[in-house]
Amino acid sequence: MTVPDSSAFGPTGPADPEGPAAPSAPAPGPSGRVAAGGPVRLDGPWTHRDVAANGARFHIAELGEGPLVLLLHGFPQFWWTWRHQMTALADAGFRAVAMDLRGVGGSDRTPRGYDPANLALDVTGVIRSLGEPDAALVGHDLGGYLAWTAAVMRPKLVRRLVVSSMPHPRRWRSSMLSDFAQSRAGSYVWGFQRPWLPERQLLADDAALVGNLIQDWAGPRTPEFPDEETLDVYRRAMSIPSTAHCSIEPYRWMVRSMARPDGIQFNRRMKRPVRVPTLHLHGSLDPAVRTRSSAGSGEYVEAPYRWRLFDGVGHFPHEEDPIGFSTELINWLQDPEPDR
Repeated sequence: MTVPDSSAFGPTGPADPEGPAAPSAPAPGPSGRVAAGGPVRLDGPWTHRDVAANGARFHIAELGEGPLVLLLHGFPQFWWTWRHQMTALADAGFRAVAMDLRGVGGSDRTPRGYDPANLALDVTGVIRSLGEPDAALVGHDLGGYLAWTAAVMRPKLVRRLVVSSMPHPRRWRSSMLSDFAQSRAGSYVWGFQRPWLPERQLLADDAALVGNLIQDWAGPRTPEFPDEETLDVYRRAMSIPSTAHCSIEPYRWMVRSMARPDGIQFNRRMKRPVRVPTLHLHGSLDPAVRTRSSAGSGEYVEAPYRWRLFDGVGHFPHEEDPIGFSTELINWLQDPEPDR
C-alpha cells in the first residue's frame, strides 16, 4: 500500500509544549452578536437540548414538527453545518434535528467508542431517545459514513437514507487502498494516523487549519462560501478542549483496523445491502472524495437509489448550494415512491 504525502498536516510551526491551546473567548456569531450558548449553542430559530443515548450525552438542535429528519455532520464541522436545511425542512413540515457526534460540539467527549459501529449506535440511540419510531438519516462526510452504517445495522430505525460527499464504507475502503488518486485526495486521513501531532496542528494559530481545509475543499461555484465569519464559527468549535482529538479518532480507527479482526468483521458486516430508499448527493468538484469513488455505491443498495451530482460544487454541497441541496432533499423526502 502506497501512502501519499500528507502535506496538509505537515509542520505548521512549533508545537506548544504545554499542550493544545484553550479556546478563545466567544466572538460575534453570524447574526453579529456573541452567541449566548458559546461556540456551540448558536442562536437561531431552533432550540438546543441534550439527550442521552448509548451511554453518552448528545447535544441536539431541533426545529419544526412532523416526521423526523436526523442530520449528521462531517469533519471538521458540527451540527451548525445544517443551519440552512433545518429551516427549509421545518418549513416543509418535518422535524429537523441536527446532532453533534460523539466527541464534537456540545456532545460528550468519551475516552473510547469512536469506531463506526458504536458511533452508528449513538445515532440510532438518539432516534429512540427522541421518542420516534424511525428517522430519515441525512449524513455528510463522516456523518454519511455513519448513516450508511446505521442503515445496515438498524434498518428498522431508518426510514430513508441521504448521504452527501461520502461513498459506501466498502467503496471508501477499496478506493483508499486501490485508487491512488483517491488515496492522494484523502491524504489528510493518512496524516491523522500519527499520534498527537495532528491534534496540535489542527489547533495551531486558533485552529487556522480548520479554515484552510474548508476553503480548500469548497468548490469555486459560490465564492461567498466560506466567508470569514463562517470559518470563525468552525474554528472556535474545534478549539474546545479534546474536540480535535475526538474528531480524528474515527479516522484512526478506519485505517488502523483494516488488518485487525474488528475492522475485517466490520467490512464483512457492511456487505449486507441497504434496504431503504437512498439518495446519494455529491459535488462534481469535490477534491477530498472523488466522484468516481462515490459513484459505485449503488451496488450496495437493494432499494430505490437516486444519484445526484451538483455541478461546480465541492465537498460541502449543503453549504455551497443550500437552496439547491434543500430543494433536492425535500422533494425526495416528500416523494412517496422514489424511483431508481
